[in-house]
Amino acid sequence: MRMKLNKSSQLVLVGAASLLAASLVTACSQLTQTLTIDFVYVACAKAAGADNYGEIDVYEINSESGRMRQIPTSPFPSQGRNPVAEAVSVDYGSLFVVNEDDNTIVQFGIGSDGKLYPYNTVNTPGIFPLAIAATKSNLFVVDLYQPLPLCSNAEPCSGSIGVFPLTAPSGSSPVTIGPPAANPAVGGNYWPLTLSGANASHVIVPTAVNVLASGADVYVTAYDSSVVPNAGYVFGFSVGSGGVLTPLSGSPFAAGVKPSAIASDASGTHVYITDFAKGNVLGFTVSSSGALTALPGSPFPAGNQPSAIVVDPSYAYAYVADSLDSNVTAYSISSSGGLSSIGTYATGLQPVAIGIDPSTEHFLYSLNFLDNTVSGFELSTTNGTLLDSQLSPFPSNANPTAVAAIPHNGTGGGIKP
Repeated sequence: MRMKLNKSSQLVLVGAASLLAASLVTACSQLTQTLTIDFVYVACAKAAGADNYGEIDVYEINSESGRMRQIPTSPFPSQGRNPVAEAVSVDYGSLFVVNEDDNTIVQFGIGSDGKLYPYNTVNTPGIFPLAIAATKSNLFVVDLYQPLPLCSNAEPCSGSIGVFPLTAPSGSSPVTIGPPAANPAVGGNYWPLTLSGANASHVIVPTAVNVLASGADVYVTAYDSSVVPNAGYVFGFSVGSGGVLTPLSGSPFAAGVKPSAIASDASGTHVYITDFAKGNVLGFTVSSSGALTALPGSPFPAGNQPSAIVVDPSYAYAYVADSLDSNVTAYSISSSGGLSSIGTYATGLQPVAIGIDPSTEHFLYSLNFLDNTVSGFELSTTNGTLLDSQLSPFPSNANPTAVAAIPHNGTGGGIKP
């Protein structure tokens, strides 16, 4: 027998069916969506395992509390000895890790769950790579020594920079690293970081690299180790087709005593450099030609032995890791680029690297070399102050040295720029 329903009964059933469907959608969303907004990659230099490789810790950041938790399969071998620097491709599909003792850059493919998959390894043009930066078109690497027969720790020489052109990803394959760009002036794949004239034989020690958001200019901080006290410099280059570099007019630019880290703002109009020896931050305006001019009021006070700096890409704040003081100094940035201190915030022992989450620019983290931790902070977007993230600091493997991160959209896939 077929039951006949009146109109009101039909409406009740339709409403119940709609509620059930909504419940199923909500349940599915709860299964597929997470509170993870970023994956953070921390290079740890101390050797581990049979191959004496370093390790890469992979953390997920909780969007509500800022808590950082290693994913279940972390850590991953760095595929080389003594990883000291990292960068991610602009499509967030690759992580580039510099293994200093092997003179290599290892490219990892990044899975939608944050996992790392070794994909490619290239040798750097020089000896003992120490810094790296990436744009859509190029991968820049700075080496402690030029690739010359007599360059070694026993007989040090000046450093160099090399460039690997990048080809856009195709299908499921990540970006492709091409052969390093050639410098006809030296008959090799590198650009020496040297002085001219009477100081041409001085040993120039590079420390960090930064490329403007436009990709038009790249800067390398370094110091002259042949004089006492040391003399700091910034070597600037314009970036041409195929990654070919041309020294900027006026380069190198004077930069304190012992510059240790460099960052630029999102507009590419200001560059900031920490001076490890003097405990301050040097600020520069970038001209249309790429030349650097000191900002009024520069240098700006920092803590003792500042080792790393990051500029928020969306908000007018900068943060400096003071390695000797074991803290972070926060600054507001004026419309003209000047820095004003907001306050200092305690970290673990000897912070050596610092980053801001790329998804919301709302969380900040520092790598603390001596106590093997990562300090997490919640960043106020209205005044730049910091609060400790839930359960901070977070344990890492031994001797964390470098950090990079990618955004995550909460559904298992990276956010594309």
